[in-house]
Amino acid sequence: MDRSDVGALVQSAADGDAAAWKALVEGLGPLVWSVVRGHGLSDADAHEVYQTAWFRFAQHLGRLREPEKAGSWLASTARHECLKLLRAARRWTPTDDPQLLDRASEERTPEESVLDSEEAAAQSERVRRLWQEFEGLGERCRQLLRVLMASPPPSYQEVSAALGIAVGSIGPMRQRCLRRLRDRLEGRGAA
Repeated sequence: MDRSDVGALVQSAADGDAAAWKALVEGLGPLVWSVVRGHGLSDADAHEVYQTAWFRFAQHLGRLREPEKAGSWLASTARHECLKLLRAARRWTPTDDPQLLDRASEERTPEESVLDSEEAAAQSERVRRLWQEFEGLGERCRQLLRVLMASPPPSYQEVSAALGIAVGSIGPMRQRCLRRLRDRLEGRGAA
């Protein structure tokens, strides 16, 4: 089709002339099909892109600045729609493999990220309160619990030698110290 003819047909079609629209589709349709087919889409996807390109053209028909370049506009729109469809298709992988379908996503959703950060903040606050109440215990309890928390844990004989506590007193003293710590945490509502 000649550019001047295309420009006149676009103006007529914009004014509601059905024959002009039909002439545009017949004259420029092969161009749109060549662009669509050049992207190697399936028949169903090719038909969808072809229709979408014409739909977009119809939406912008009265607003084209250079109506004589309608062929270029349609080709560009068809190419854009093909690329959009191909990008979307890359995000999806059709499969019938049940193991792949049951696999958990490796990406964290925004909601999961917020929940994780809230849980981390709450855990950090619990640890801070624990150490705050730990520091409120007597010196003897703090010493004993610190020694018992060592990694690897020392034997009761080693604890006895280090702190000067009878081996038989270490267990009951540890229980009393932990009970005091728990009572302090519960008293502050931090248990």
